[in-house]
Amino acid sequence: MSEERLALGRWGEDRAAEFLRRRGMKILERNYRTPVGEVDIIVRKGKTLVFVEVKTRRSQAFGAPQEAVGPTKQRQTIRAAQWYLGSQGKGLQPRFDVVAVLGQGEGEAHIEHFENAFGT
Repeated sequence: MSEERLALGRWGEDRAAEFLRRRGMKILERNYRTPVGEVDIIVRKGKTLVFVEVKTRRSQAFGAPQEAVGPTKQRQTIRAAQWYLGSQGKGLQPRFDVVAVLGQGEGEAHIEHFENAFGT
């Protein structure tokens, strides 16, 4: 992956984390890596533990960012979440969200938050 794409992804994740924080969610982990996959952001709000996949795009020319979270990515995120839940988060209700970020990698971003995006 090019440095430019990595930088855009980091920028989008920063915007998404701030967006979630402003909505009263506590950031527990960012870029949580396991042997079975990665979760971009893990947050807690009340009794809910939210596993967030962030997708960032410069434009919608190739589709909306959230459309890039297909079944394979969902399965990978769920497996990583199960890994996390095996050691932490007992007694909390898991949820899987997607945060879509549109922007140029600087300045303002258009952000959409899709709660329970995996339908699980």
